[in-house]
Amino acid sequence: MGYMIKKLIANIGVYKKESIITPLYVTGEVILDIIIPLVMAMMIDNGIEKGDTKAILMYGAILFVCAIIALFFGAMSGRYAAVASAGFAKNLRDQLFVRIQGFSFSNIDRFSTSSLITRMTTDVTNVQNAYQMIIRLLVRSPLIMIFSLAMAYSINKDLSLIYLGVVPFLMIGLAAVIYFAHPNFNKVFRIYDKLNNVVQENLQGIRVVKSYVREKHEDEKFKSVSKDIYKTFSKAQSIVAFNNPILQFAVYTCMLLISWLGAKFVVGSTLTTGELVSMFTYTMQILMSLNMLSMVFVIVLIARTSAERITEVLSEESDLKNNADPLYEIADGSVRFNDVCFSYANDLEKLALMHANMEIKSGEVIGIVGGTGSSKSTLVQLIPRLYDVTKGSVEVGGHDVRNYDLKSLRDQVSMVLQNNVLFTGSIKENLRWGNEEATDEDLIRVCKIAQADSFIQEFPDKYDTMLSQGGNNVSGGQKQRLCIARALLKKPKILILDDSTSAVDTKTDRLIREGMRQEIPGTTTFIIGQRVSSIQDSDRIIVMDKGLIDAIGTHDELLASNQIYQEVYESQEKGFGEENA
Repeated sequence: MGYMIKKLIANIGVYKKESIITPLYVTGEVILDIIIPLVMAMMIDNGIEKGDTKAILMYGAILFVCAIIALFFGAMSGRYAAVASAGFAKNLRDQLFVRIQGFSFSNIDRFSTSSLITRMTTDVTNVQNAYQMIIRLLVRSPLIMIFSLAMAYSINKDLSLIYLGVVPFLMIGLAAVIYFAHPNFNKVFRIYDKLNNVVQENLQGIRVVKSYVREKHEDEKFKSVSKDIYKTFSKAQSIVAFNNPILQFAVYTCMLLISWLGAKFVVGSTLTTGELVSMFTYTMQILMSLNMLSMVFVIVLIARTSAERITEVLSEESDLKNNADPLYEIADGSVRFNDVCFSYANDLEKLALMHANMEIKSGEVIGIVGGTGSSKSTLVQLIPRLYDVTKGSVEVGGHDVRNYDLKSLRDQVSMVLQNNVLFTGSIKENLRWGNEEATDEDLIRVCKIAQADSFIQEFPDKYDTMLSQGGNNVSGGQKQRLCIARALLKKPKILILDDSTSAVDTKTDRLIREGMRQEIPGTTTFIIGQRVSSIQDSDRIIVMDKGLIDAIGTHDELLASNQIYQEVYESQEKGFGEENA
């Protein structure tokens, strides 16, 4: 708990001033709230009962001034509390986002995308609300209770003893509520993660859902998760609901006992009417402060679960880190795999890639072919260090990739995936991810090489055409060509094309490869392809099978000696022949 609080407080940052000023204004408001009943008692005893108009006016004026000042203090405490909590939430979201940006793929897989989104939105909002209440109500309630108890004790010691029996009863009831409700709130947020995942999957795959007419299935899936949230949250809230009747019981008990005993003291002349009225006021203040305190505890109870989930992210260490003295310069695009084994579970008994050994010279074009699940993508993802090897080493430019500065390494390795992502913005803005300083002429040049310029020119706004989220307003082939152009702008030492021309025709595929040879002749290029025609003119071809490198050679060598390559080639040639028959 202490570690979690320390981790969160570190994000208050420049909003410390507002966080300190808020309790000061609250203290001023509390002092005036305590003084007001005392002044009212004086007005009743010295003014109303004696019929002294002058005294009534004087005490009335004092009450008015105290109320105005208390109102000012209350407004200022609310203003500063809002600024402090909103600023704290902003810093927390920023810190979470920066932290997530530094995560490796395995870190993100451990949390899941939907869970991280929930933590940055719902969980941060819960912590923000709790923080605002802590610096305001959690300061106000104890102060009101302590000062009111002290004033009640000074007025009549015997009556004030009533509180000693009620307050422990309330504290025990509140502790029981927290104890039983907390596990349910924990469960609720785990289900929220699941709900976000269902929504995210549905919206991203809405075209598939509609094409397979699975709307009803998706509705039922959503309703099922939503029902789980309803049941769990209702159970938690039903436990929390016990807080109010416990408090009401305490309030009415105190009021009845004070009324009964207070009346006897007034008759016995040991208590004045004004003092009895002030006792009622202090009683309400004490019990209302406990009410506010219980409300704060409920919010904090919900926020505690959120805080724990946020702290998990803030405490997560990325699997990929720079060493103490990283290298920033990459000599060339040569690549070497030294007995590389890799497991997504970091378990040598569950290897996805096994004992990979190969040496690639700088500037070579390497084709990679293999069946689904043969670890083609896994192999190339180790080069820019998207994952770290489980065993062995991967070298780029003669040095282990773990010795390079991550940013420097990835700046020199461009990847174009089969399912690439384009971001909301213009085509120009998306292309300049490859090079922020690229001129319009540079953009046009690489787009011509990637065979993208022709379809861009058909858009009314050409290169200023706005793309929707994920680039969903362009076709799959167009998206792939834009991503290839983006990668070419980097002029990297190593270019990885992971089945990135699968959505374009063979002629366009050939034109793209010819253009790349002219644009980046010294770049080491890895081409993962399902079509033999995409890789057959590579300098060498790697054949993958079940996580192993089955063979390495030229197209002619593999066609003469490797059974897997022969089968892939023959099946595609046969299919091509049938299509043209």
